[in-house]
Amino acid sequence: MSTARDRANAIRALAMDAVQAAKSGHPGAPMGMADMAEVLWREVLKHNPANPNWPDRDRFVLSNGHGSMLIYSLLHLTGYDVSIEDLRSFRQLGSKTPGHPERGYTPGVETTTGPLGQGLANGVGLALAEKLLASTFNRTTADGRSFDIVDHCTYVFAGDGCLMEGVSHEACSLAGTLGLGKLICLYDDNGISIDGPVSGWFTDDTPGRFEAYGWQVIPGVDGHSAEAVQAALASARANPDQPTLICCKTTIGFGSPNKGGTAGSHGSPLGDEEIAKTREALNWPYPPFEIPAELSAEWDCKVRGADAENQWQQLFKEYELAFPELAAEFTRRTSNTLPAGWSASLTALLEEYQNAGKALASRQASGEIISRLSALLPELVGGSADLSGSNNTIWPEAQAVGALHPDGNYIYYGVREFGMTAIANGLALHGAIRPFTGTFLMFMEYARNAVRMSALMGLQNIHVYTHDSIGQGEDGPTHQPVEQLTNLRTTPRLNVWRPCDAVETVGAWQAAIERTEGPTALVFSRQTLAHQARSDLQRSQICQGAYVLFEPETAPVALIMATGSEVEIARVAAVRLSENGVPTRLVSMPSAEVFSAQSLAYQASVLPESIRARVAVEAGHGDYWRKWVGLEGNVVGLNEYGESAPGADVLAHFGFSAEAIERCVKELL
Repeated sequence: MSTARDRANAIRALAMDAVQAAKSGHPGAPMGMADMAEVLWREVLKHNPANPNWPDRDRFVLSNGHGSMLIYSLLHLTGYDVSIEDLRSFRQLGSKTPGHPERGYTPGVETTTGPLGQGLANGVGLALAEKLLASTFNRTTADGRSFDIVDHCTYVFAGDGCLMEGVSHEACSLAGTLGLGKLICLYDDNGISIDGPVSGWFTDDTPGRFEAYGWQVIPGVDGHSAEAVQAALASARANPDQPTLICCKTTIGFGSPNKGGTAGSHGSPLGDEEIAKTREALNWPYPPFEIPAELSAEWDCKVRGADAENQWQQLFKEYELAFPELAAEFTRRTSNTLPAGWSASLTALLEEYQNAGKALASRQASGEIISRLSALLPELVGGSADLSGSNNTIWPEAQAVGALHPDGNYIYYGVREFGMTAIANGLALHGAIRPFTGTFLMFMEYARNAVRMSALMGLQNIHVYTHDSIGQGEDGPTHQPVEQLTNLRTTPRLNVWRPCDAVETVGAWQAAIERTEGPTALVFSRQTLAHQARSDLQRSQICQGAYVLFEPETAPVALIMATGSEVEIARVAAVRLSENGVPTRLVSMPSAEVFSAQSLAYQASVLPESIRARVAVEAGHGDYWRKWVGLEGNVVGLNEYGESAPGADVLAHFGFSAEAIERCVKELL
């Protein structure tokens, strides 16, 4: 039988061969982490290569995603649907092995990593999801039989770069507070980054830092000793109350005689000559991409994985008999299915708010709606970055999640916008939980890259942003968003909703919950918004992203489109213009992305090409709206920063009034 080092060398060989074939990539990290990975994936990790989506599998996250050939090699060797030809196609168009791990491209890849630190934060979310779901579904019968149908760990490999990134502090601090005992991070402490030895810029006491967070820390582990790594993992798994950091001292590019331990192995191929020398040093006489049959057989985890899943499936069958209602709910949630009666309940809620006709800030309406939704969706888990009351993300029945209270449905994230969003991405990645988070729209900027990652991965993550314009007033330009809506709207796969009243807010929440192929940003006002009168037909058209809210008695010659708080003044302008001989249509466009996805016929019915005098109105940067108004139209927008004053005064100061809109329309005619 081969040794652990022989098996680890299979990873090293595949990594350096694939990077060399691609003429780009990062061979050093996988070569350095190979011994750690061999122990984890062959001896510890609970997974089934034949079913990468088995609900109770352990989760593995390669946070230092530039070392992607590590996970691709592991997937191939253990029996996933990743062939040797896929490894030969590393970093090539259309391959299963892109430059960084990409969710949806490669079976067995749990999350997209590459932006350093975010994979670690995703891992916090994955572990938190396990803790929440275990509290909900695990049960013990009266005769003492335990049914732990949710019982898995989250393992993260992270490097120096991950720990330098600030998001690691935000996420890991909260992980310690929440006591995520099934989160185990193996720190690849190789002391090298792209610029060279990190001793010149990263001198943190990393063990002390994580101990201060409340983690169990196992320092000084030889990352190239299978026995040392096994012992550390055993100690980590034995502690159910704390997340664990295993500090593994490794050599980047292990085995490379001239580039091992240097930045030369970090981000570029080793070169044919150095690879030949490395093969000799590792006693690896095989040609590129060739793994001997004996090693392949020892690596193969298909039988062990199938046995593990079969045991769980048998347990779940017995669970169904003992707890049929819980089993049915678990199946519904893990299949991402909405409960029976969902559509009827939301239709009734829309009618209720339309009939009530209340003037509410859309953030306040959102808070009321969240309370109603939580009663329908036990999988809804909310939270805010220390702005729960301001964002209205908290509701009366919400229960806080804590280390000793894993049965909650509300997470107090603290002032950690980036960490919050990346953790929520992990919750969404896990499945069976529908996360939403809240902060001010302006502070979306702190979380920007995690928002982008939610879109890149197509996650069902809901981002609630309040205080959406200069209309929020007195806090001034540091808190008043201007360019942020455009930033969000130009993010592929992200749908943005900015509703004009409580009824559109219901529609926005419904769309966000029902959307399964990507994230949604719900953008709400601080100030009160007037209720808008509408017909049943108009109410039914909210879900299409834009609709005609006001139509003059005669054929319109002009058209105003608006979103959010500006719909109110736009309606006043449209009515007055129509009454004074300029028949003007008003279009409410709460979601331009959703409207863009409608049929061309519907789009033309709302925005006819024959109406060229078009004005868009939004208290944000105006350039986005040029594509909707055309060269002959105009925008009442804001291309500069705001001022500190009461919201109504600020809006008036910058020209957001019915009179200004009327003038703009008349100028086009």
